[in-house]
Amino acid sequence: MTVFATVTTKNAVVPAVAARATAPAAPRLTPGAAARELELRRGEFELAVQLGHIRTVPDPGGGPRRVTAREVARLRAAADFPEGLRERVRTVGTGEGADLLGIAPGRFTRLARTGRLTPVRCYLNRYRAVVWLYVADDLVELALREPESLSGRHPEPDGGQDWRARNWRGRRIAMLARQTDDQWEQAAAVASVLDGAHLAEIVRDPYERACLRRLQPETFRIHPESAIAQAIADRVLLADEPEEIEWYRLRLVEALADARDQCPAPRPIGDPAGERGVPAATEPVTKRRAPGSVEAVTKRGAPAGVEPPAPRPLGRTGPRTGAPAARPAGPERTRRKPTSQEGGARVQRSLLGRLRRGK
Repeated sequence: MTVFATVTTKNAVVPAVAARATAPAAPRLTPGAAARELELRRGEFELAVQLGHIRTVPDPGGGPRRVTAREVARLRAAADFPEGLRERVRTVGTGEGADLLGIAPGRFTRLARTGRLTPVRCYLNRYRAVVWLYVADDLVELALREPESLSGRHPEPDGGQDWRARNWRGRRIAMLARQTDDQWEQAAAVASVLDGAHLAEIVRDPYERACLRRLQPETFRIHPESAIAQAIADRVLLADEPEEIEWYRLRLVEALADARDQCPAPRPIGDPAGERGVPAATEPVTKRRAPGSVEAVTKRGAPAGVEPPAPRPLGRTGPRTGAPAARPAGPERTRRKPTSQEGGARVQRSLLGRLRRGK
């Protein structure tokens, strides 16, 4: 037997379930309003969301994801608010990162090239050089995990390989995938690292390719635009080695299968493919751009999601089979621990002192 609790009001007695149903939903703040409440600049807010420090929820109207008032209250209640939140999203370049670790910029660059540090953002400066940015907390973690890497012989990149762009691509796609439940957006994130030829080979349906292009995530804005600058950006944005390309091709096939299961790509009403069993879309897909991990957008058109490859996802093939084994990416990497507790404690004290002086 089902028993319904009731709620007595001034004029009537109604079921409690109905009373709860009519209760107003918890307030949801837009990204701009949430950033102001959390005392963050817009770029800091976007990075905090991408790194998982701020939880977001879908917008019922299909717009950008929002932040609940409860989540804002949780973050503001922290004892170190707002300095602690700002510090967790603080980014540094090569010079500032080297100062933080107490090493020369050349050693810092070598650590990044060997895959020990994974960039979180990048941009082209006015000289068309790629500038990499790192989360300051990642540097502190490296110093505590590998204090021996900060002194002694300089680490040598494997065969001259530079892992910065590859690691950044993997981290960027992972961050994009965490921000959406839409399978087509996740597939678009994976597709963003493959050039047009690979995309056309895997995605034969032109309507699906158009859908992926509409949902492509933001990347670089190039000012001024030029063929040379675009070529430099593409070297950063697109997978460039056979094993990495193959990894993303496989991931895109899986992401497309999940997206098709969720819903078909939109296509014109009356399209022959729809008559053969593929439901025809009656409404176009609205482009919901996820905030990019880089500050900007290219005119390219191919885009990428689910957990992307670690910095070194697959073993090398062909003439490079003797290269070192793959090294997992970013914070998830597992490397040997410091040789002594005293060394790690000394490094930690030094880093904390530099952080305080930098505030």
